[in-house]
Amino acid sequence: MILDKNTKVIVQGLGKDGTFQAQRSIEYGTNVVACVHPNRQGVLFEGSIPYFETVKDAVDETNANVGVIYVPAPFAMDAIIEQIDAKVEIVVCITEGIPIHDMVKVKNHLKGKKTRLIGPNCPGIMLPRLKLKVGIIPSNICEDGNVGVVSRSGTLTYEAISQIGEAGLGQSLCVGIGGDPIHGTSFIDVLEYFEKDNNTNSIVLIGEIGGTKEQEAAEYIQSNISKPVVFTIAGTTAPKGKRMGHAGAIIAGGKGTAEEKFEAFEAAGIACARDPSELGQVLLASLKAAGLR
Repeated sequence: MILDKNTKVIVQGLGKDGTFQAQRSIEYGTNVVACVHPNRQGVLFEGSIPYFETVKDAVDETNANVGVIYVPAPFAMDAIIEQIDAKVEIVVCITEGIPIHDMVKVKNHLKGKKTRLIGPNCPGIMLPRLKLKVGIIPSNICEDGNVGVVSRSGTLTYEAISQIGEAGLGQSLCVGIGGDPIHGTSFIDVLEYFEKDNNTNSIVLIGEIGGTKEQEAAEYIQSNISKPVVFTIAGTTAPKGKRMGHAGAIIAGGKGTAEEKFEAFEAAGIACARDPSELGQVLLASLKAAGLR
């Protein structure tokens, strides 16, 4: 992922929610350079940002390199593929409820392409140092700092960011990877970025019940991450067989429980906040133990 002061953002899907979030991004300082809508060419969003009929037209005219999608689920696959074909470097898809078979097509279309897809069904990314808000993470809870946040959960992401601030710390980058079974970016992808990022000195990883992605991340951290990591999870009280919020958040056949995931991280020697409300304090303790506070 390349996110810097030259990042230019296009917005696709400007209904009520998309318009609201685009306005919040602009207010925060994000460089939104274009909007895409098939029937609004020649119109200006917020009085200054041009609409284009296609993503390709928007990219050709503005050199935008990041796209955010708020398009309704039935049309989201086409929107993602359109951004991939326009060679947008980072595509953030906020949309929830995209059919799994649509995402299978998206994953196949991504093969051999340079585009990085984040999401779908995610809160997006936030980079306070550059005032870059691509998605729905509230800017008022974010502060510039050195803690990297990566999460499958939406709401618990906001709680973690808030606790990091209450602990007197800030965030280097927040990435919501999404909770659907098929998504573009994994925990390991973001962990690899954080390990190389000079602005990140510690990591908060937030999981959800269901699947084994957290266990895979714990194994990767043990062998590849030198920075302090703190883990917590949403769904500790979820009953078996019942989907909780995200399509991927389901315990099936006794697998994917919160306890299994905590055990994997503890076995790898990674600090855990078994109660999410203790995340900030566990993070501070980990930083002190590493000589970073």
